[in-house]
Amino acid sequence: MTSLEPRVVLVTRQSEFDCLLAAHATRGQAEFFLEQRGQSLEMLETQKNLQETAVTRAKQSIPGEWTMTQVLRDDLDRFLFATGDIIVAIGQDGLVANLAKYLEGQPVIGITPDPGQTEGVLTPLMVETLAQLLQRVAARDIDTKSHTMVEAQLDDGQNLTALNELFVGHRSHQSARYVVHFDSKEEFQSSSGIIVSTGTGLTGWARSIMTATHRDTAFAPDDPHAVFFAREPWPGKLAGCELDYGKINRNMNIALTSRMNEGGVIFADGIEQDYLRFDWGSKVNITLSEKTLNLVQDR
Repeated sequence: MTSLEPRVVLVTRQSEFDCLLAAHATRGQAEFFLEQRGQSLEMLETQKNLQETAVTRAKQSIPGEWTMTQVLRDDLDRFLFATGDIIVAIGQDGLVANLAKYLEGQPVIGITPDPGQTEGVLTPLMVETLAQLLQRVAARDIDTKSHTMVEAQLDDGQNLTALNELFVGHRSHQSARYVVHFDSKEEFQSSSGIIVSTGTGLTGWARSIMTATHRDTAFAPDDPHAVFFAREPWPGKLAGCELDYGKINRNMNIALTSRMNEGGVIFADGIEQDYLRFDWGSKVNITLSEKTLNLVQDR
């Protein structure tokens, strides 16, 4: 084995079946818990089996002379990716979104263990195609789609990137208070927080917001654009709601100044435990990131 041989990093997450067992100690107790509520453990067990089968087949697809390691989603913030890694994410679309911010351009192969349980935006591929795809990635004979990402840069130098969206607001259900600066305008707002979404994110949280507000916007995941939404901005004597939406490109940004004594946070792609503090006086500048997710396409 030479140092030039690739390393494959399999990224998975704990199944809902395993999470339920961890909460109830035994299969019997988990089954009893669901049955008392008119639900069954069967569906979750089927999903777990499909995932385990996909992981087993993925490992069998990796050439014997290559190296391989496996990491759970919950351990990504402690895992060190190498420049030459080939990333194989096995699960639903959200797994790739959770993974993207830890990468530096490495190719990602998104595998679904069950096409019926995913939208197929970020994990569109079947495990049967993996052996061929790995060889093509190693030979650099692949097509990739570069998904635009967004980045939050605090005034103290901390930063956070996101594939789907960034959330800026309060960690609880309290109102988030901040001053928003956009397109040469400024406004104090009290709202449920600001969402900054990419084209990839328009199929997720942002889609729910657009449905609720009857505001529609669309652009491709690889387009160099993002949009922001103020969630439920409250119009008052001091607070406004005119800057409730805007489109960001390479030459634009949205900036926020916190007016929250405590509890202000910024997190990415729904991972609340990996956050930046955004308390009174903190300033954040949100732009398109230089990073992109390089998602492998099947020809």
